[in-house]
Amino acid sequence: MTVALPLTKIVATIGTPGTPGCTREVVHGLISAGVTVFRLNFSHGTAQGHEETAALIRTVSQESGHEVALLGDLSGPKIRIGPVQEGGVRVRAGEDVVLQTDEILATGPVFSSTYPDVIADVQVGQRVFVNDGAVRMAAIASQPGSVICRVLTGGLITTGKGINLPDTELTLSSPTPVDLEMAQWAIAHGIDMMAQSFVRHGSEVRTLRRFIDQASGESGESRIPIIAKIEKPQAVANIEGIIAEADAIMVARGDLGVEMEAAEIPIIQKRLVRDARSYGRPAIVATQMLESMIHHAAPTRAEVSDVANAILDGADAVMLSAETAIGKYPVLAAEMMRKIARVTEQWEAGRTHRSRGDGGSDFVSTDHWIAALAAGAATIVRDVNARLVVCWSELGATAMHLSLNRYPIPIVACSSRLSVVRRLGVLRGVRPVQMPTPATLDEFTARIDQFLVDTALVDIGDPVVLIAGHPIGTDRQTNSLAVHYVGNPSTGYRGH
Repeated sequence: MTVALPLTKIVATIGTPGTPGCTREVVHGLISAGVTVFRLNFSHGTAQGHEETAALIRTVSQESGHEVALLGDLSGPKIRIGPVQEGGVRVRAGEDVVLQTDEILATGPVFSSTYPDVIADVQVGQRVFVNDGAVRMAAIASQPGSVICRVLTGGLITTGKGINLPDTELTLSSPTPVDLEMAQWAIAHGIDMMAQSFVRHGSEVRTLRRFIDQASGESGESRIPIIAKIEKPQAVANIEGIIAEADAIMVARGDLGVEMEAAEIPIIQKRLVRDARSYGRPAIVATQMLESMIHHAAPTRAEVSDVANAILDGADAVMLSAETAIGKYPVLAAEMMRKIARVTEQWEAGRTHRSRGDGGSDFVSTDHWIAALAAGAATIVRDVNARLVVCWSELGATAMHLSLNRYPIPIVACSSRLSVVRRLGVLRGVRPVQMPTPATLDEFTARIDQFLVDTALVDIGDPVVLIAGHPIGTDRQTNSLAVHYVGNPSTGYRGH
């Protein structure tokens, strides 16, 4: 029987050791539900805890027979409230609040922050938000070592709540020293990809890239991917420069929705995903997708529509955050996301079944002939009614270009490199498979034929499109295409 594969990838944030979501049973359930990337949030927990969590995921992944990727999310220059008395301090509209550089234990409306130097960046008239915008203030005066803010919308302020400064051009450096320390740790512990938080300019991604390449000793297409998180107004304004430097982007709607008008976020999301795709970069949409499932076993109808619309926007992956990190129903949340994805993809496939998928990847600029091959393959997929596309993608470039064409069918991408197989887990439609490099294209056809029969991904006689290079396994040599009918010894690359 043919097994249906989800095309849209699911990223799940894993909790820290000791939390209900960080158990063998939950990790196994998440993998079974279709999660292909696990996010380790370096803003919380300890290096030791992340090491334990990574080891748990690797163990369960091997037991399940499904390789998954580990995404290390660097905390970035996140500004937070300093220590506050137990129970917090409630501030009211019209009250004046002082933010100062010297650290104190706040017992009244005087607070410190985790980045004292930013106090000097805030100018009179600029907005100051705390706790994801629940508390809203405006700077009314500044003096050496402090800024005075008038409360516009009151609320409770507790230790560690985030501070957002949407109007302020911050002098904070990125990546931070803590980011570089955790990036070094991530490299040493085999983390597959990294997310860079609060990116504002492409130069910040370039700085992190140089550090990672030097620390890992990798370069080119084999290097550790960087996912730039778009969560600042400056990042939206500078998106082309950021995309050019990053390997993928994440539309992180939490902080972005605080610092920009909430009504603008859906349109910004569509534009960011479109821009990423035009540059040949995957896009992840994240934050509050199934937020109600932190406490409830079913999502709201609005949340279901939100996930579906992200997929229709062209997202390669959708991400669960608190739903799986601290929620009561982590596996149910992943299963729900997978169901939404399947239904949406089925509708989308019927709507966009054209000669070139949905119009091709439409790059701004590229030196990859593979992009043209991938776009042309869409015509063959349609004409022979192919059930799968199968490619040899030693470093992942072929798989990426095929994925960008948004075929309505899965892409089986083969590589001999485990690191590549894991990193392919973020690409829409791609099912990565590790196997030794075949000696010939004929051997590749035979192995794939046996694999497809053994896994029941397709039925005997089904057409599949094979894409590979000659000689097979050579980097950047994808240059041929063949149609194969599963079980037929005379089709595909037989005799080559």
